[in-house]
Amino acid sequence: MSAKFIVFEGIDGAGKTTQIKLLRDALVSRGIDCYITAEPTDMPSGKKIREALSGRVPVTTAQMADMFATDRVIHNKDAEKGIDVTLERGVTVISDRYYYSSLAYQGAELGYEHVAKLNLENPDIRMPDICIFLDLSPEKSLERIGKRADTPTEIYENYDYLEKTRRMFFDVFDKLRARGEKIEIIDASGSAEEISEVILARVLPLFN
Repeated sequence: MSAKFIVFEGIDGAGKTTQIKLLRDALVSRGIDCYITAEPTDMPSGKKIREALSGRVPVTTAQMADMFATDRVIHNKDAEKGIDVTLERGVTVISDRYYYSSLAYQGAELGYEHVAKLNLENPDIRMPDICIFLDLSPEKSLERIGKRADTPTEIYENYDYLEKTRRMFFDVFDKLRARGEKIEIIDASGSAEEISEVILARVLPLFN
């Protein structure tokens, strides 16, 4: 049984953290080793992005796209805990966000082609085996974000941007499916248990 690279995407508040943990637990219970990771990474390149996302360090959208692409290469190629070496060890990787977010968030302002060139044409950035997109309305997203305790607001957490980004995600998925990517769109408005069951049904066939 070969290891797989699974990515979760969705606008903020969609429940990625919860569903990633539930999927990990379900796979581990079936004897599949898993490693959870995220973008931005916890490496120096990712920490710079988090500072920019907080608004503490002003950067242009083009700079942000470059920063994410750089962090993504490191995410893939780090010798100790990178995606590539983890998969080679036979461990399935589950990532909270990947290049789909760059294509949607920065692509909405810079244009798809610019961001696609930074990511899809880079041989050091691998294609996932599957992308799970947790779909949620901007209204529900903001409602969930507002219930978070002691979590700082990021620059992308407002209605207009969330609505624009959700539409951009769907445009991105149309383009990426044309190049052979497996993308599953899951309704994220139900209970955590119901959503988890749907996700597991989409993921398990990868291991057959």
